[in-house]
Amino acid sequence: MGLSQKLVLKQGQSPVMTPQLQQAIKLLQMSSVELQAFVDAELERNPLLEREEGAGEAVDARAEQTAPASLDEAFTGQSAAPEDMGGDAEAPEGASARMADEASMPRDSGWASLRSSGHLSFDGEDGDFAANLSSGISLAEHLTSQLNLEFTEPADLMIGQHLIGMLNEAGYLSGDPASLGEILKATPEQIETVLVRLRRFEPAGVFARDLAECLKLQLIDQDRLDPAMAALVDNLPLVARRDFNALKAKCGVTMDDLQDMLAELRSLNPKPGHAFGTEPTMPVVPDVFVRPSPDGNWIVELNSETLPRVLVNNRYMATVSRGAKSEDDRLFLAGCHAQAAWLVKSLEQRAKTVLKVAREIVRQQDGFLIHGVQHLRPITLKMVADAIEMHESTVSRVTSNKYIATPLGTYEMKYFFTTAIAAADGEGDAHSAESVRHRIRDMIARESAEAILSDDDIVAALRGEGVDIARRTVAKYRESLGILSSVQRRREARLKG
Repeated sequence: MGLSQKLVLKQGQSPVMTPQLQQAIKLLQMSSVELQAFVDAELERNPLLEREEGAGEAVDARAEQTAPASLDEAFTGQSAAPEDMGGDAEAPEGASARMADEASMPRDSGWASLRSSGHLSFDGEDGDFAANLSSGISLAEHLTSQLNLEFTEPADLMIGQHLIGMLNEAGYLSGDPASLGEILKATPEQIETVLVRLRRFEPAGVFARDLAECLKLQLIDQDRLDPAMAALVDNLPLVARRDFNALKAKCGVTMDDLQDMLAELRSLNPKPGHAFGTEPTMPVVPDVFVRPSPDGNWIVELNSETLPRVLVNNRYMATVSRGAKSEDDRLFLAGCHAQAAWLVKSLEQRAKTVLKVAREIVRQQDGFLIHGVQHLRPITLKMVADAIEMHESTVSRVTSNKYIATPLGTYEMKYFFTTAIAAADGEGDAHSAESVRHRIRDMIARESAEAILSDDDIVAALRGEGVDIARRTVAKYRESLGILSSVQRRREARLKG
C-alpha cells in the first residue's frame, strides 16, 4: 500500500492563552518592585492612564480578621473569589529572593585595619589578596544559596535566614543568636544546632562572634587547629604586643615553630565577608502584613505602599476622541483605552488574589504564628488552592517573590509550605517533618546504654505513634541533627562503660 497525503478538517476544543491572559499571569508573579516598574512604563506609554491621587491609602480597608483557634467560620461570608487568572498554564520557576538588608561592603584588607587600630601586628604581607577581592554576589545571597541546599525543614530555614540577617559586612554575628528564641519561639538547642551547621559554610570563618572564633573556624576547615594553634589564637593580645617569649611558653613550641604558626595565622582572612559584593542589596518589602488584633484575632492586610494605583482618564479620552479624524487615530485611542481598563482591572484582581492566598496561609499556619516554628503545619500548594478554589499554578505564582510580615518576622510566602509525612493508617492527620525530627531527637536522648535504638527501631516506634516514615528518611533526619549511627553510639557507650 502506498503512502498518500490528504487534508482532514476536524473540530476540537483546546485552551487558548490570549495575550491579555498571559500578561495577567505575568502580573501575578511579579514582585512589588517589578510591578512598580511595569506600571511606570505603562504610565509613560499610555496617555489615558494616570496615577490615582492618594495612592498611598489602603487599597482594601476591610482588613481580614481570623480567629486563632478555629478559623473556618471566620472566613465564610466573604466577598466572592476572584477569577482564577492562572488557568492550567505551568508555573514558572520561582526566583530566589534576597532575605537580608546588607550594608555596603568595604574593600580594605582584613588584617590592615587591625594593624592600624593597634589590635594585631605581624611581620610580612597581608593575607591572600585574591581572598579579599569583592565580587558581584553579596554575602547574604552566597550564604542563602548554601542554606537552601543544606536544610530542608522550614523551621531550620527560618532560623538560618534570621542568623544570616544578623551578620555584619565582615561576616561576624552582630547580635546574640539566643535572642531568636524570643522572636521565633524556638529552643536554644535548635538555634545552636542550626548555627553549628552554618559555621561550616563557605567562606570559612563566617558566623563567628569574634576574631578568635573566626580564625579557629578557618583552622578547623583546614584541619589545622591543634593544641598549639588553639593556644596561639587564644592569646591574640600577646600576638598584637609581639610578646614572643610569652607565646612560646603558652604554646609550648620553639621560636622556629612559633614563626611558622604566625605565618600560618597571617594566611587566614580575619574578615571573610569582605570577599563579597560591595553594592548594598535592596531591603525586603512585605506585600502583606499580619498582626494580632486586641480581641485575639489576626488582621491580614495588603501593604498599600507596594500597590500602584492607576485610573483611566475618561474625560481626556472624550476630549481627544472629538479631535480624532483619521481611522488610525481612533484605533490608537481605542487600543489605549482598552489597555488602560485592562490594567486597572488586573491590578485589582492581583491584589485580591494575593490577599486571598495570604488569608488562607494565615488560617492554616495559625499555630506557627502563636507558638513558633515548632508548630509549622505540613501544608502544600494544592491544599491552599483547594481551600480557596483556585488552580495550584496560581497559588505557586502568588507565593513566589511575595513576602508576608508576621509578629515572628518577615518571610517569603513559600516558606510556609512544609514537608508532610503521612499518618501510618493513611487516615489521620499528616505530621510535619519538623515535629518528626524532634521526636527522633527525643527518642535517642532517652535511650539507655543497654538499649541503643537502631534506625529500624525508630521507624517501628514512630509507626506505632501513627507516623508512616521510611528508614532512609529517619537516617537523613538523624544525620541532619548531628546524631551518630546506632553502631557508633553503641561503641561510645561501651567505651564510657
